[in-house]
Amino acid sequence: MEKNIFTRLIAQQLNLQERAVDNTLALLDEGCTIPFISRYRKERTGGLDEVQIAAISTQYERFKEIQKRKETVVKTITELGKLTPELEKRIVECWDITELEDIYLPYKPKRRTRAQVAREQGLEPLAKILLLQRERDPERAAEKFIKGDVKDAETAIKGAQDIIAEMVSEDERSRQQLRGAFRRQATITSRVVKAKAESDEAAKYSDYFNWEEPLKRCSSHRLLAMRRGEGEGILRISISPDDNECIDRLQRHYVYGPTPCGRLVAEAIEDGYKRLLKPSIETEFAALSKEKADEEAIHVFAENLRQLLLGAPLGQKRVMGIDPGFRTGCKVVCLDAQGNLLHHEAIFPHPPINKRMESATAIQKMLRKYQIEAISIGNGTASRETCDFIRDVLAGRYDITPSKQDHTKPQVFTVSEDGASVYSASKIARDEFPDEDVTVRGAVSIGRRLMDPLAELVKIDPKSIGVGQYQHDVDQTKLKKSLDQIVESCVNNVGVDLNTASQHLLMYVSGLGPTLAKNIVDYRKENGAFTSRDQLKKVPRLGPAAYQQCAGFLRISGAKNPLDNSAVHPERYDIVEQMAKDQGCAVIDLINNKEKREGIDIKRYVTDEVGIPTLTDILKELEKPGRDPRQQIEEFEFDSRVNTIDDLVEGMELPGIVTNITNFGAFVDIGVHQDGLVHISQMANRRIAHPTDVVKLHQHIRVRVIEVDHRRNRISLSMKGLNCHDGR
Repeated sequence: MEKNIFTRLIAQQLNLQERAVDNTLALLDEGCTIPFISRYRKERTGGLDEVQIAAISTQYERFKEIQKRKETVVKTITELGKLTPELEKRIVECWDITELEDIYLPYKPKRRTRAQVAREQGLEPLAKILLLQRERDPERAAEKFIKGDVKDAETAIKGAQDIIAEMVSEDERSRQQLRGAFRRQATITSRVVKAKAESDEAAKYSDYFNWEEPLKRCSSHRLLAMRRGEGEGILRISISPDDNECIDRLQRHYVYGPTPCGRLVAEAIEDGYKRLLKPSIETEFAALSKEKADEEAIHVFAENLRQLLLGAPLGQKRVMGIDPGFRTGCKVVCLDAQGNLLHHEAIFPHPPINKRMESATAIQKMLRKYQIEAISIGNGTASRETCDFIRDVLAGRYDITPSKQDHTKPQVFTVSEDGASVYSASKIARDEFPDEDVTVRGAVSIGRRLMDPLAELVKIDPKSIGVGQYQHDVDQTKLKKSLDQIVESCVNNVGVDLNTASQHLLMYVSGLGPTLAKNIVDYRKENGAFTSRDQLKKVPRLGPAAYQQCAGFLRISGAKNPLDNSAVHPERYDIVEQMAKDQGCAVIDLINNKEKREGIDIKRYVTDEVGIPTLTDILKELEKPGRDPRQQIEEFEFDSRVNTIDDLVEGMELPGIVTNITNFGAFVDIGVHQDGLVHISQMANRRIAHPTDVVKLHQHIRVRVIEVDHRRNRISLSMKGLNCHDGR
C-alpha cells in the first residue's frame, strides 16, 4: 500500500507515468543499479534515462524518511494522549515535511519555556480570556490568578502573554503566513564583524562587508561565500522580511480592536514574532537557502566532473609524463603503452639551476630509448615554461646530433594535475609503487591521465580533482552520493576492459564494488586473462545477480565471441545469434557486413520482454561494437607572446583552455599562471541560461582580454564574436 502511494506521489512530482515509476521502484528494490536499469531495462521503464531514474530513487528515499518521521510523530502524540482521529488523518495524508513539522510543533517535546512555566502556574485560562478580548478590565480578571509564584496581576498578565506568544508562534497559519513573506520579500544581509575587518583573512570577503540583496535573487556562489565567511567568524548574516508589515498582518488576524485586552494581545504577538516565530522561520529559510545553494553547487561540480572523466583519451601509447617545477626540477617518467613505469629521472631546465642543455640531452635520450609517442605535462607551477622548453627540444634547438632523430616527433599535451598530489600520497599509489616516492607517483598519474583520464581519475576522491567551487562547504553526504553516481555513470557509459582495468576502475562497474573488483583482479592474476564473459561466474562471490548487473559493461578484446567485446548483454546473445542464423551468416559477419545488418527486420524479434528500444540498441552496437563514446584528443599551444600577467594587454585575442565552470562563468587558462574569468554575460552575443550551454571542461576556445586587475591578480575575458556559439 505504502509503495503504491509513493509511486503516485513520485509520478506526480516528476511528471512521469505511474507504470514507469512503479517498475523502476521494483527494479531498484531488486538491487538493480541505475546504469543497468537505464541501459538494459528500457521496456520496463518506458525508456527513462539515468537522470530520471536517479530522481525517482532520491524521491523514494525522501518519502520513506517522511514515513518514518510520521510514525514517530503519531507515536509521540499518542503517548501524550492527544491523538484524535482528525489529527491522525491529517498526519497520515501529509507528505510535506514542513507541514508535518508544523502539525507536530505544539506536541513536540521541548525545553522548559516561559509559556510552559506560565501554564504550570495555571495561567492558560487567563490567556484564553485575553484572546477573547471581551474583558474591559484585564487587570481585574488577572487578580483571580494570583497565587504561588504569581505575586500580582502584572505577573499574571505577563505569563498569559507568554502563552499567547508561544501559541501564535506555533500556529500553522501564522507560520505559513510568515513563510510567504520570507519567500516574497526576505532580504539577506551580510555585515563584517568589526574586530575582524582589518585582518588578512577578511580581505577575500571584502565584497560582503556591507552586502544586502533579496534572498530569492541571491546566487548559490554568493550565498555559499557568505556562509563560509560566517563560519570563519568574519561575517554576520541575517535573513529578514519587513518586520513591521509582518507584525501588523499577524496582529490584524488576532486583534479585534483597540481594547485593553486587544493591546495586550498585540504586545504578546509582537513579542512572539521577535522572540520565537521570526527566529524559527529565519533558521528554516537559512537552511532551505543553503540546501538550494548546495544542490546548485553540487550539480555544477557533478557536471564538471562528468566532463572531466569523459575527457578525450589518447589511448595506449608510449607516454612521457612530466610534473613540472622550478627549484625542485621537473620529474620525468616514461611509461609503456599499458601505463607501466619504465624509467624516471629529474631534470632542471629552469631557474635557479638552469641546466637546460643537460636537461635537453636527457629528454632526447629518453625519447629515443623508450620510443615516446606523446608527452603529457602537468598544468601547475612551471607548466608553461616546461611546455616551451619541450617544444624547443622537439624543434631541434638543443639537438647536437639531429640526424639521429629517427622516430616520429611526439605530440605535446597539457593535462590537469589537480588531485595528483592527493593520489601520490594515497594508499592506492603506495600499493602501485611501493618503492617510489610521491614525486614519481605524481608524474606517473600525469602521464596516465593523458592515456585514459577516466581510468586514472577514479583513483582520486572526486572532491580533490578541483572542478568545483565550495566543495568543502556543501552537504558532504549529498556531495559524495552525487559524485559517486557520476563516476559510476561515466565508467559504465564508456565500458571497462576486463583484462586491463585496475581494481579501482572495476569497483565502479555496475553491480561490483570493492570486494568483487578485488576478486576479479585476483582471479585474473591466478588464471590469466579472461577469454569470455562467462568466466566471470567462476570469480569467488560473483553470483548470478552481480553477473547480470556487471556483464554488459565489461569488455573482452579479442574474445572468441565478438559480442563479449560489445555492450550487448549476455542475456540477449540468443537474439543476435538468431538474427545471424536468419541472415545465413555468423555473428561476426553481422558486425562486419553492413548489408547483412540492414537486412534485419527487428520487429520479428520482439517478445514480451524485449521490445524495439532494446533491439535498436543491439543493432547500433553491432555497427560499432565496444565503441568509445569519448571524443578525439586535440593538441594545444598557448600564444607565444604572453607568459605572465604583465604581458597581457586589453584587446588581445588568445587561445585558452577551460579549466573550471561555475554558475556565473568559466575560468580559462591562457598560459600566464593565473586563470582568467569569462563571465556568463561575456560568453555569447545572446542570453544564455548557464555557461555549460556554451563551453565544456577542457575545451579549447579563443578569448579576448577585456580587463587586467594587477592589484587583485584578476583577468577578465570575453568570448563574444570569437567562437561559433555566438551565431546560434
